[in-house]
Amino acid sequence: MQGTLDLLILRTLVFGPSHGHAIATSIKSLSHEALQVETGSLYPALHRLEAQGWIDSEWKLSDKGKRAKFYRLTRAGRGQLGREMSKWERFSEAMTNVLQPTQDEGGP
Repeated sequence: MQGTLDLLILRTLVFGPSHGHAIATSIKSLSHEALQVETGSLYPALHRLEAQGWIDSEWKLSDKGKRAKFYRLTRAGRGQLGREMSKWERFSEAMTNVLQPTQDEGGP
């Protein structure tokens, strides 16, 4: 869903610095393969989050000895993560209310 990729990336980086491929792999793994982030979506989102000051990056060697850009959550990013999680919780609750209304809310 639109707008959730930022939340997923920020949440993934809570566990520590990571390069793009590892972020995508982590999201896929944690979602039991229900969510797959494509390169064409991931890297523009990483650049956008970096421009916002919510993550920063540095070049390092990956576990495989290849040069990779590692991203980490900033203090501002932690604050944004909290706001994004609150928004998601409100959205999720609203969707549940619509999809599973109770009798006293006019549901079937």
